[in-house]
Amino acid sequence: MVDLSVNLSGLELDNPVIPASGTYGFGYEFKNFYDLNILGSIALKGTTKEERFGNPTPRIAECTAGLINSIGLQNPGIDNVIKYQIPELKKYFNKKMVANISGFSIDEYVECVQKICTVDEVGIVELNISCPNVHNGGMTFGVVPEMAAEVTREVKKVCTKPLYVKLTPNVTDIVSIAKAVEDAGADGISMINTLLGMRIDLKTKKPVIANKMGGFSGPAILPVALRMVYQVYDAVKIPIIGIGGISTARDVIEMMLAGSTAVEVGAANLKNPYACKEIIEELPKEMEKLGINNLKEIIGGAH
Repeated sequence: MVDLSVNLSGLELDNPVIPASGTYGFGYEFKNFYDLNILGSIALKGTTKEERFGNPTPRIAECTAGLINSIGLQNPGIDNVIKYQIPELKKYFNKKMVANISGFSIDEYVECVQKICTVDEVGIVELNISCPNVHNGGMTFGVVPEMAAEVTREVKKVCTKPLYVKLTPNVTDIVSIAKAVEDAGADGISMINTLLGMRIDLKTKKPVIANKMGGFSGPAILPVALRMVYQVYDAVKIPIIGIGGISTARDVIEMMLAGSTAVEVGAANLKNPYACKEIIEELPKEMEKLGINNLKEIIGGAH
């Protein structure tokens, strides 16, 4: 009998598979597809202080082996999420959740994290300093080590849950950002967020996305995500949640060998609502084929 369990900063997960923020709504939308409790956890849709409609449409463009999105953090705001969304998910999911928090100033981050930390159902706070779809805020914090450290440091002062900082890949040196947030008190790192990409409509000769550019995700970015997780694992001592292009059980194992303790599955959910369920079901079979008895033992095994 293989052991799929992992531990994220004291939070025990039955398996390492977590639907990624922004690709799974607030979780309860998937309740009719399968029992949500088979998941390791659920990363909730990115939440800001105020309700946001998001970016203008069109804001989705398909690509070979992926897609580009420019949703722009559409969400009902932190108070609505606490009062309505989390209680609704709790009806169908009895494990701890990952709350993804975004902001346009340090004060906003701090206020939202203070509020979300009062919610018992939240096990980890995931600080999104890396969203490439919003003109002011996320991108700025995530690309400069000093600013990434500053927002991490201030949020850590009020955060009573394990704090994982989600990093953007749209930088020259992701290792310096990772080390900066670790030094500022982060308990873990989530990586990577989407790459910046675009498509052009050949008929109109204009960008497909109204915002021109958006976040590129899907199987095509897996090699980039693996490389970055591998580099950061060598540089920090805190756990990593690996994200980027994961769509199979073998991808999960590869990402863990690179150095991640758990993984988030993103774009695959948009193509196949059963993606996470199928990955979890396939994991024991792949582990047996590869002679792996315990997933915790392979973390960073490629180093």
